[in-house]
Amino acid sequence: MAKLAPSILSCDFSRLREQLLEAWEGGAEIIHVDVMDGHFVPNLTFGPLIVEAVRKVLPEAFIDVHLMMDNPRAFVRDFAQAGADLISFHAEAVQDFDAVLQDIARVGKKSGLALCPGTPLTILDHVLGKLSLVLLLTVNPGFGGQKFISGMEEKIRALRRRIQEKGLRVEIAIDGGVKEENIEFLASCGASIIVAGSLVFSAQDIRGTVRRLSERIRAY
Repeated sequence: MAKLAPSILSCDFSRLREQLLEAWEGGAEIIHVDVMDGHFVPNLTFGPLIVEAVRKVLPEAFIDVHLMMDNPRAFVRDFAQAGADLISFHAEAVQDFDAVLQDIARVGKKSGLALCPGTPLTILDHVLGKLSLVLLLTVNPGFGGQKFISGMEEKIRALRRRIQEKGLRVEIAIDGGVKEENIEFLASCGASIIVAGSLVFSAQDIRGTVRRLSERIRAY
């Protein structure tokens, strides 16, 4: 059953509490937090204090923190203590995956590996069984509101086949370019978590939008 993960990158931060509560009341179980360092990607976003704020507003939510940064090891403990449930880091940012995975395990959190659109799935060959989630970026990282990159649906399908062939229980999350017209298609390709930012938080009725989108992907 695919789930929707609203991304606070598109929140109105003057109304953060209100919008988080509306998303939660609409049925969102996962809140996605994009952390950008201004180096790995050309944008700068949130630190642990924002995760802490989300946790205070939604104590029961599953908080998925996506670290788009050059040195994720330096911040794993800070985001864990702030309230993250799962921490994803980028395959392109580190050489020693196991070291970061051990850091995440040491603080008692689930781990995810994020892949940019051009990064091949072969990079997962020796690490897939150690992950709770693979996050496939379906736009180039750094900014919200971009268009879904055509052809990424094949990457989603290929990863789903690989996970099934190995008999693993690894979630596939996709992030970028999710729209009303493609959300069901993306779920049908094998995505089990669909991150949506502007589609959710730019809506006039956030609560109703989350409920409607969640119902549309629940069957997959």
